[in-house]
Amino acid sequence: MSKGVQSVERAAAILRLLAVETEPVALAQLAGSLGLAKATAHGLLSTLKDVGFVEQDRGSGHYRVGRELFQLGSEPIDVNELRSRALNWTDALAARTGESAHLAVFRGQHAVVAHHVFRSDESRQSLETGNAIPLHAGALGKVLLAFDPGAARRVLDRPLEHHSFRTITDRAELVRELADVRARGWASGVEEVEVGVASLAAPVRDRGGYVIASVGIRGPVHTVCDGRLRPRDTLVEEVLRAARSISREFGYGRPQ
Repeated sequence: MSKGVQSVERAAAILRLLAVETEPVALAQLAGSLGLAKATAHGLLSTLKDVGFVEQDRGSGHYRVGRELFQLGSEPIDVNELRSRALNWTDALAARTGESAHLAVFRGQHAVVAHHVFRSDESRQSLETGNAIPLHAGALGKVLLAFDPGAARRVLDRPLEHHSFRTITDRAELVRELADVRARGWASGVEEVEVGVASLAAPVRDRGGYVIASVGIRGPVHTVCDGRLRPRDTLVEEVLRAARSISREFGYGRPQ
C-alpha cells in the first residue's frame, strides 16, 4: 500500500475523531489519541483545513470539523463484530496469563464490557459482559479515557467518584496519569476499583489508528504485580500482544 493511501487513512481517522466531538480538540490530544507524531498530525490538519474539512479556533488554536464537510460522524463499532474479531485473542490472553480477560468500549459516560473470559482456576466468578465500569478507575477505562477526547471531556469536567482507597479522584493527578498511559501505550490499575484486585489494559485501534476498544486482564494484586505493586513485565507484554493482534484484525499495523 502506498504512503499516500496511508495518509488518506490517517486523515480519515482525524475526521472521524473530530466528527464526534462537541468541542474543538487540541493538536497534542488529537495526535496522542491517534498514535501520531505531532508533526504528522499537524501536516494532515493543515491540508484538511486548506480544503475546508477542518476549522481551527482562532482563540485556542484547537481543531473541529469544518462547515464544508457534511455530516461525517459514523456509528460506533458494532459490539458483536468487535467481539467476534477479538474472540480468539482474548481467549488466548486469558489462557496465557491465567487471569480473566476483558474487552471494553466507550459508551455514554462509561466503559462497557464487550467480552469477558473467565480465569481458568476454580474461583467464584460472574459473567461481566454488558457491565458498565468506571472510566477513571481501572486499566480498561483509563485506556479509553486516555485516547478518546470525548470520554475525557465527559469525565474530567465533573467530580471523580471514589471506588476504593486508591481511586484517583484528583483531576490534575488523573490528567498526569493519562499522559503516562499515552506515552507508554498501556494502563494499569492497582486496587483502584476493588481492594486486592489489579488490572492491565492496552488500546485496540482500527485501520486509521482510532482507538475503538481496550483489552486487558484483571486478577489478584499478588499475581498481576510484583512485591512493589509494579505490573509484571511478562503480563504487560501479553496484554500489548493481544492489543496488537486485535488491532491487526481491523487493519492497524499491517505492512503498508
